[in-house]
Amino acid sequence: MNYFEIINKCLAELNYKQVNDFNELTKNDHKKIKNIINTINTEVCASEKWNFLLRKTNIELQGNTSEITNPVNGKIAFLSIDGKKFKYIDDFEKFFTNSQPQNTYTSFNDKLLFPMFDESKNIEIIYYTSDCAVDEEGSEKAILENSTDKTLIPEAFAEPILVYGTCMRLKGNPQHIRFNYWYSMYKDALANLRSKLSIDADSSPGVKLYRL
Repeated sequence: MNYFEIINKCLAELNYKQVNDFNELTKNDHKKIKNIINTINTEVCASEKWNFLLRKTNIELQGNTSEITNPVNGKIAFLSIDGKKFKYIDDFEKFFTNSQPQNTYTSFNDKLLFPMFDESKNIEIIYYTSDCAVDEEGSEKAILENSTDKTLIPEAFAEPILVYGTCMRLKGNPQHIRFNYWYSMYKDALANLRSKLSIDADSSPGVKLYRL
């Protein structure tokens, strides 16, 4: 389900008139709905270490150098050099005095800092992307912008999370006749997303709710 379809689903759920073209979304409530969808999409993606956000990249560290521009748009989950795991530490000063613990790395501004090696090394990085959407060409991006953009949340869960969450937040009134229904569907969809995507048997379902 793409961005335009999600917006129309929200309009239908709110008993608003649906539109036939993305360019017709010009009213204030249309703009609010678009913004809320993106806010919820970003919040949900950032709330957990979701496996659908895991990405992998490789980069070469040239010999006799100890820093590279950080290639990752997100948070690093695992980093290895020549097959050896390196641990992140906060104390970047140790890398400027060459006194860092063995097999560690750190960050400084937009750089990743490593021990200096005599020869080039292959760095493998597994990370959680900060992107939350993807365009029709398959390029990932931060937010939903165009009608054909899609969320990175798996489609089976995206519709109830984004549609019911948006309706709930747009109205923002627990006394609204459909508020409890929207809240229940949103909460259940989040719980299902976490439980069904987890591969760890010891990981129990949980839900993070946000203030309206």
